[in-house]
Amino acid sequence: MIKHHFKIAFRVFWKHKLFTLVNIFGLSIGISAFLVIYMVVHYDFTFDKFHNDSDRIYRVVMDISSQGQKKHSSGVPVPLAKAVKEQSTGIQATVPLLTLSPDFVYVEGNKNARRRFKGGARITLTDQQYFKIFNYTWLAGSSQHALDAPNQVVLTSKQAMLYFPSLPFQDIIGKIVTYDTLSTTVSGIVQTPAKNTDFAFHDFISFGTATTNKPLAAGLKIDTWNSIFSGSQLFVKLMPGVSATGVVKQISIIYRKSNPPQSAKQELTNTTNLILQRLDDIHFNRDYSIFDFSSPTSKTTLYGLLTIAGFLLSLACINYINLTTAQASQRANEIGIRKSMGCSRLQLIVQFLSETFFITFFAVIISMLLALGILKLFADFIPPGIHADLLYQEDVIMFLPILAIAVSVLAGFYPAILLSSYKPISVLKNQVRSESGKTRNGWLRKSLTVSQFIVGLFFLMATILVSKQIYYVLHKDLGFKKDAILIIRTPKNINMVSRNKILLNDFRLMPQITLVSLGDEPPSSFTYNRMRGVYDDGKKQIITEEVICEAGDENFIKLYQIKLLAGRNIQESDSGKAIIVNNTYAKALGFVNPYDAIGKQLTGFSGSGKSVNIIGVVADYNQRSLHSPIYPSAILWPQRKIDMRTIHVGLKPATAGGNEWKTAIAEMGKTWKKVYPDDDFDCQFYDETIAKFYDEEQQASTLLRWATGFSILISCLGLLGLAVYTMNQRKKEIGIRKAFGATVAQIVILLSTELILLILLAFIIVTPIAWYAMHHWLENFADHTAISWWIFVLSGMGMVLVAILTSGFETAKAALANPTKSLRSE
Repeated sequence: MIKHHFKIAFRVFWKHKLFTLVNIFGLSIGISAFLVIYMVVHYDFTFDKFHNDSDRIYRVVMDISSQGQKKHSSGVPVPLAKAVKEQSTGIQATVPLLTLSPDFVYVEGNKNARRRFKGGARITLTDQQYFKIFNYTWLAGSSQHALDAPNQVVLTSKQAMLYFPSLPFQDIIGKIVTYDTLSTTVSGIVQTPAKNTDFAFHDFISFGTATTNKPLAAGLKIDTWNSIFSGSQLFVKLMPGVSATGVVKQISIIYRKSNPPQSAKQELTNTTNLILQRLDDIHFNRDYSIFDFSSPTSKTTLYGLLTIAGFLLSLACINYINLTTAQASQRANEIGIRKSMGCSRLQLIVQFLSETFFITFFAVIISMLLALGILKLFADFIPPGIHADLLYQEDVIMFLPILAIAVSVLAGFYPAILLSSYKPISVLKNQVRSESGKTRNGWLRKSLTVSQFIVGLFFLMATILVSKQIYYVLHKDLGFKKDAILIIRTPKNINMVSRNKILLNDFRLMPQITLVSLGDEPPSSFTYNRMRGVYDDGKKQIITEEVICEAGDENFIKLYQIKLLAGRNIQESDSGKAIIVNNTYAKALGFVNPYDAIGKQLTGFSGSGKSVNIIGVVADYNQRSLHSPIYPSAILWPQRKIDMRTIHVGLKPATAGGNEWKTAIAEMGKTWKKVYPDDDFDCQFYDETIAKFYDEEQQASTLLRWATGFSILISCLGLLGLAVYTMNQRKKEIGIRKAFGATVAQIVILLSTELILLILLAFIIVTPIAWYAMHHWLENFADHTAISWWIFVLSGMGMVLVAILTSGFETAKAALANPTKSLRSE
């Protein structure tokens, strides 16, 4: 039976080569897009699923409400881990994590030589319980006691091969690894996780090291309850059947008992709630994202990708339905003869579904090849863990037959029902066209076509709006200069202050450089320092919980051209005594006129706890991306010179085709090697850093452009099917009209009117939907562009133009045809 169906299908395909190729091509585009998006979504939803009992593993996080402001913290006080372990019940394992960020790592080599590596943010202090709740394969060392003693370290296999490339794992045990000045002994090697995980740590130092090393303990504040930083994590694994609600109540009681409010006023204004965050929520929750883990992925984005994939696949199925029903009349004689020979309707449905399956099968094969190209094309946007080899994984291979069957049913069911409904007597009387053009069938076909236009118009409108917003954020005046500025970060070094002074002096002498400033982060950055500012004039007290602090010298506001509204610039003698605030902070303190803030005193910004004077007020500037509003901020000259590790270099404008900037960077590199011979010179253009704020939006824009292109391409194929069907249905009508004197232009307008009306209907339906979606998306920005009316008009006109160009050939062909050919067939 299958062989019989295959023979018939092959004959049909060979007879209608063009339609077959168009059908395969349309389906392969939709399936390949769906397949790639499935791989992306599947990749993100499998993070940390391989750990045993992952549903019982939680991270302790905190929600803090202070002065009406809500904050989320993934960090907890360091002593909470010990207290929970000793005082709580229902917990199987308690795992503390403390993150270290050394500048350099030294390992012993042959002949007492030491090799140096740049440090990383994946070095963590933990205990043996970590390896009991998270799955690792041990390659060397004791899986039970590797982190029991102080100054021990367990390495992942990848890190061990980096540090000791020529040694087998067993011989690495006992080797010395030094993190800046902290010396440790390798006590174990574990296999680097091959599966998707957010726990990308590679150096595990025993937690006891922090308790025995007094400088380290002081820096990490291991005994301080009122200090919270994101590098202090706490994981717990609950016992089977234990409720997370009961455990979190115990942990909250322990925290409040050990860290009571200092006053009744603080208890009313500050509220801290502890929460147990599920392990599978870490990969998706941005509220508790920290630098230790990989960047969280938005579930909304993933669901949006699935929606796009569903739309593209639906368009491909609609396209197949339109093309198949358009050529239905050409198979009427075959159906009539087969029915008159005793073939049942069920057998015909099976035959037509088999034909659809064969086409889908070939489309799936082609889509796998297309998917390889799409993965390469989107390599910069797709997570690095997604690669071509995933196409051959077991779950993907099992998914493909399910996808092929689903597409075969979605695309082939309606055509099979329609074709199998032809009556032999109607075929013999040549009435099949009238039957196939019944109102309900014509209505369904038009509805499907309108659906295609709706999807295509939505993607087109969204693409234009996202592109408009990206242009807006990249070209908006942020309140500071961002072009022709280089950022150079210097390493921690005992002679850092004197060495940086040499760099500054040498850089200032270069003819290509206008200004040089020493500070910390630039005005707008991914990282920032936050302080708690207090203003008290004796009558009222104003506490600002989050003030973004910038460290810079007297050239900082000059280099970035930040406008000074009142007062004067900062200078070195102001270190620890004075600061500059922005206008938003001045208004928050109650000063409408910036000059009124000059001379007022604030506390919380000096390491000694003394008050500092406001000596200047600058105009507001964006400290973060335009997703965030402008925050109160302060510019200060820190008391500790080691807090100023970033050099900001302003370049003179380059001439057209000139190499002044390349020459300047090369000269700075030479100077750098004289001062820091052991460190590589690295610099970044600041405007490129600003552009990285909107990587996600630019990726979305690229994805939307491709989705728009795919949807329009598939829709055009569907339009071609509709045009062929319409011309076949109205062939005699066109002949009669031409016989009565209708011109070619009149015929073309007549045939195009219905198409334009369908687009107009789709435009009316999609416009409010697109406006709502755009408005909702723009709410993610504190400052955004307007939803202009021309976005919708341009999209509608573009779709009309594409549709007319697509169907124009068939329409013109029908209008130019000799009417005698269509009329003599009666």
